[in-house]
Amino acid sequence: MRIVFFGTPHFAAEVLDSLIESGVEIAAIVSQPDRPKGRSLQISPTPVKEVAAKKAPFIPIFQPEKSSNPEFLEELKKLQADLYVVVAFGQILPQKLLDIPRLGCINVHASLLPKYRGAAPIQRSLLQGDKETGIAIQKMVKELDAGDVLRVEKIPIPEEMTYGELEKALCDLSKPLLLSLLQEGLPQGAPQNPLHVTYAPKVSPEEAEIKWEKDAISLHNQIRAFNPRPGAWCWVEWNGEKKRLKILRAKVHTADTRSNKDLIVDCGRGSLCLLEVQMEGKPRMQAADWLRGAKIPPKFLN
Repeated sequence: MRIVFFGTPHFAAEVLDSLIESGVEIAAIVSQPDRPKGRSLQISPTPVKEVAAKKAPFIPIFQPEKSSNPEFLEELKKLQADLYVVVAFGQILPQKLLDIPRLGCINVHASLLPKYRGAAPIQRSLLQGDKETGIAIQKMVKELDAGDVLRVEKIPIPEEMTYGELEKALCDLSKPLLLSLLQEGLPQGAPQNPLHVTYAPKVSPEEAEIKWEKDAISLHNQIRAFNPRPGAWCWVEWNGEKKRLKILRAKVHTADTRSNKDLIVDCGRGSLCLLEVQMEGKPRMQAADWLRGAKIPPKFLN
């Protein structure tokens, strides 16, 4: 089966790497345009483009600003691929594009569809405190993540698992699932139940700010959902100055007693024991070590 691969971030790059290593016939690779990154705003290639250049420099790469570009669509038609495989590409694909390959387009989505359609399914599942999630491979239609589901694989979500850890686990889960689908052929898909549809919109920067009036369980889920990015944070009064503090790991405090070695913060209901933090402009460190560096006890601000 001859495919065109669409993808942009590290998750997609890992999947592409596995397809290349497995000998899947890839007619072309499509990724987002190179963008400025970091403090220097240096133009950098996407992770998918980096993998393609390293592992398969002979495969043509397209980086359209818009996937509806007529010239780009004509180039795709010339490739005569059987199937398009989309993994976190980052653009809505027009119907004209979906209609090009004879077997259509499939998408690897990091949720148990119809739950969490949209851009941030992994973070939304952690924010909700879900106990399980998984990978759904769907046949693409014009409506967002609404196509028939071809394959599903589930995994549990441990209580302390972070976004970065869950993303890796789901990526590892998706590789053999997708490869087996390509090798065995597309099965008959199962329609999604419209009564169970939920959405996972892109995370906004404002959602990362911690408000201590919330309950401890919700804040614990917020912290792990935003680790490593964008990082849940709060304001603290540190040695007489107002500072921004990222909280990278925490756990719900359940003991009746408190040790002077633990950094416990009271919430609207319950309390959190902070485990790993990062002060603005400083490296990440254990919360107990950060606490020892304070001349006076830090005050957590709302």
